[in-house]
Amino acid sequence: MRAPLLAAATIIALTVLFSSTPFASAQAKDAPQQESAPDVPDAIAIPEGLQPVLFVHASGSQIYTCQADDAGKYSWTLKAPDAELKDRKDKVIGQHTAGPTWKLKDGSEVTGKAAGHVDSLDSDSIPWLLVDVVNNSGKGALAKVTKIQRVHTHGGKPGNDPCDESHKAAETKSTYTADYYFYSPVK
Repeated sequence: MRAPLLAAATIIALTVLFSSTPFASAQAKDAPQQESAPDVPDAIAIPEGLQPVLFVHASGSQIYTCQADDAGKYSWTLKAPDAELKDRKDKVIGQHTAGPTWKLKDGSEVTGKAAGHVDSLDSDSIPWLLVDVVNNSGKGALAKVTKIQRVHTHGGKPGNDPCDESHKAAETKSTYTADYYFYSPVK
C-alpha cells in the first residue's frame, strides 16, 4: 500500500516541479496570445463566424490633398495613410499605406474597402471603421483575413491649413494612432 502512495506522491511532486521551471514559463510566454474582439457599436461589428487573429497598433500620418468636388468646393481629401504597425510587444511588424493596404514583414498583405464607420469617441479623431478585405496575398498572418476593424483612433483629421483654389493639389499630413483588429473565418 505504501509503494503506490509513494509513487503517486513522486509523480505529483515532479509535475509541480517541472510546471514551475523556467522552461515551462518560457513556453507559456512564447505561446501565441488569443485575441479578443474590442467592444464596438453595431455599425462596425464583426459578423458571426469570424474570429480575431491579429492585433496591431498603428502610428503615423494620414495624408490629405486639397481637391475640388463636383460643385467646385475645395476640401481636404484623404490621399493615403502612412503608418508603422506594431505588435503587442511594440515591435514593428509591418506598414499601412495607400490602398488602403496593410503589409506585414512575414510577406502577407491585404487591401481593403471601408464597409462601415462610426464617429470616434474623440471628436478630433478620424472615425472607427469596419473594412472588407478585397485582396489577400502571401502566406503569413493576413493570408485568410476577411475583415478589419480600426478602433481607438487618436488624431488623423486634416488640420486647419487653407484649402482653396490657390492651394489646389497641396498636401498636408496629420499625425494619428489607431488599433487594428484582423479577422478570419473560425476554423
